[in-house]
Amino acid sequence: MIYPRLVRIRQHFERPCLSDVAAAVVSALEKLDLPQRIKPGQSVALTAGSRGIANIPLILKSTAAFLKKIGAKPFLVPTMGSHGGGTAEGQRHILESYGITEEFVGVPIRASMETVQVGVTSEGFPVLLDRIASEADHIGVVARIKPHTGYHGPLESGLMKMMMIGLGKHTGALAYHRILLDHPFDNVVRSVGRTLMRAAPIAFGLGLVENAYDETAIVEGVAPEVFEPTEERLLTEARRLLMRLPLRAADLLIVDEIGKNISGSGMDTNVAGRKRAFRTQPSPDGMPSMRLIYVRGLSDKTHGNASGIGLADFTSTRLIRTMDYRATVINCLTAGYPEGAFLPVHFDTDREVIDAALAIIGTRAPEQARILRIRNTMQLEELEVSEACLEEKDRQTEFDPISPPRPLTFDVSGNLPPL
Repeated sequence: MIYPRLVRIRQHFERPCLSDVAAAVVSALEKLDLPQRIKPGQSVALTAGSRGIANIPLILKSTAAFLKKIGAKPFLVPTMGSHGGGTAEGQRHILESYGITEEFVGVPIRASMETVQVGVTSEGFPVLLDRIASEADHIGVVARIKPHTGYHGPLESGLMKMMMIGLGKHTGALAYHRILLDHPFDNVVRSVGRTLMRAAPIAFGLGLVENAYDETAIVEGVAPEVFEPTEERLLTEARRLLMRLPLRAADLLIVDEIGKNISGSGMDTNVAGRKRAFRTQPSPDGMPSMRLIYVRGLSDKTHGNASGIGLADFTSTRLIRTMDYRATVINCLTAGYPEGAFLPVHFDTDREVIDAALAIIGTRAPEQARILRIRNTMQLEELEVSEACLEEKDRQTEFDPISPPRPLTFDVSGNLPPL
């Protein structure tokens, strides 16, 4: 087979970035006048999720230090639904793998999978809450606000979802993902969130927005009564800053790694396409359209969880051998999304996969294939594209070639060299 030549390019994105994240956290919290809500000696449960959020150990450390300064007694609760195999120890391990340790943050981590029901919405949805968090005097919700990989609307991933899925633990995640198969996400997350705030001592939120380079761009303190409008505003900004592929359509997207630390779907469907809207909602217009997707491996921090592998058409046999199938299935079934764990066609080598893929891209000759190769959907500043991509007029981003064209080559084992 004759392969296309590849060119390394550098994309250009807007890059607002906080130079002092710790100071930004303190400033955001000071604006909330928390001593009016939180009194000396009172306990505060802080949410700590499983996503790969930029600077999250420092953000939690700074939040905890601020609360201790006003006399409170903060601690962390893992808030990640079914991740970590749905066990308390597994979730603690995930936090520690991100550098969120008791030693660094300076407060205890109290992990449990137990929940209590604190209410029922007007629609009859149960409202579940982490038992340990329910026993605290106050709860602080720390969450990144960004487009979700499975649905589209004015609220997606953020403070409200963290309260519903994160604080709901495995039991809540199971319940809500089933409810979401029959009810629109926006209605459910607002109803559950509002009921939880009436029943539980939510003291504040800390909304985080990142730029296209996986850097902290915004840290905003949020009073409970304005969670919804603030999150809607910050989501609009997060969408604007989202990193994108240079082209909306291509024949083959090669993704070197997927993982839960990269995206809830392993790879961000806002970047790669194939966004799975819930059955009650249509997919948004203008989404990327990749004819074929090849996922080569898993990130180290995903701990074998290959959730979202079902989005790909091809994968490597080495990925299949390294994945934790049970953890992957538990995560996908909890989300009511068994197809996320479906195994794609796989071969032992990259050459075999690429040969198979280029043979079925349609009428375009293999050497003219539009190929994009990325490390993962969070790191898109530099990537490789085939020469045919340079001729495309319908670009999503501005970019410059930074290398001459080179042949698509494989090592002695038949695999691609590092990107």
